[in-house]
Amino acid sequence: MGMTMTQKILAAHAGLDHVEAGQLISAKLDIVLGNDITTPVAVNEFKKAGFDSVFDKDRVAIVLDHFVPNKDIKAAEQSKTCREFACAHCVSHFYDVGKMGIEHALLPEQGVVTAGDCIIGADSHTCTYGALGAFSTGVGSTDMAAGMATGMAWFKVPSAIRFHLTGKLPPSCSGKDVILTIIGKIGVDGALYKSMEFTGEGVRTLSMDDRLCICNMAIEAGAKNGVFPVDEVTLAYLKGRSEREPVVYAADEDAVYEKTIDVDLSAIVPTVACPHLPENTRPASALHDVRIDQVVIGSCTNGRLEDMEAAYTILKGRQIAPGVRCIIIPGTMQILRECVERSWYTAFIDAGAVVSTPTCGPCLGGYMGILAAGERCVATTNRNFVGRMGHVKSEVYLASPHTAAASALAGYITEYREG
Repeated sequence: MGMTMTQKILAAHAGLDHVEAGQLISAKLDIVLGNDITTPVAVNEFKKAGFDSVFDKDRVAIVLDHFVPNKDIKAAEQSKTCREFACAHCVSHFYDVGKMGIEHALLPEQGVVTAGDCIIGADSHTCTYGALGAFSTGVGSTDMAAGMATGMAWFKVPSAIRFHLTGKLPPSCSGKDVILTIIGKIGVDGALYKSMEFTGEGVRTLSMDDRLCICNMAIEAGAKNGVFPVDEVTLAYLKGRSEREPVVYAADEDAVYEKTIDVDLSAIVPTVACPHLPENTRPASALHDVRIDQVVIGSCTNGRLEDMEAAYTILKGRQIAPGVRCIIIPGTMQILRECVERSWYTAFIDAGAVVSTPTCGPCLGGYMGILAAGERCVATTNRNFVGRMGHVKSEVYLASPHTAAASALAGYITEYREG
């Protein structure tokens, strides 16, 4: 019986020739990740367990991104705990103000994660790095603490669902529309503790930013991880970037999948997830009656350069609708710099938007864009649960950067139409 791509990676890191779904294993870790919310909890557990050193100072990454620059005293204290721990253990991948970025945009950009890795992070969207051909999943802060100290973690090997991609996306669509369409089809528990494995000729038509977005939201279908095969797009992205040599794994021809779901990329339309679940999807063209108060373009899902370019293409030379607040958040300092150097920043401001320093900000109801009762927001974020971005009587509609920017101009949810 053959193994899936995820199972191949896990077997290699467990030192085993073969693993199968449901098997409990202990695997070596390439990277252990935490942020300014989860790391302080992990640090407390680390100390309580009596650990006095990290397993490898170059394999631990701590990114301050959720409430940075600090929004209040509690956030400042959490960041201080992270700084002191990183300093005490000489953590090389520590990202503070000035070098920070949203963790799941920053680590691929900086080459901290690469193909073939086994990665855990104390953040549910750690599954993002499957886009690079890695096994990558979110864990709790206690597991993060153990991982930092030992370089090991235990896993139950997941079974897999294969998503066979064909065709090519229309110009008005992106990876966000793909994953929202899939979640709308299978539901928020449709891949519960399974690996979402993307295959087919359509894969090569997707950019790395598309793939990162798709894997980022695998958790919104309940998945343990999402993963793309390593191809020329992957290798081109990793070249000159990865700090370690990529290792390429591929599924066996006789790998076992619970089922295969066919996805024709050419049939994808601009898609929106309505309140209050990511599975509650509808075409953007069917929501023109939904008036909005705010638009957020950013987050670990859609704060990358292609997302900024989509916003620029739509907003340049135009004006955001009266009564709509548009907040644009580049995912990293490098992306922010690119926006400035390409004059996109100016175009955003001229259109009536505000541009933030890289931060998770309003995505999790943090700051810089909290919603009041009765307000509606179109966001390129990943969750639209009750109260996710503010008041429990506010509403969040998840969409692509194209749809979000077009909606900011219209004042209501609408799809982007070229020209």
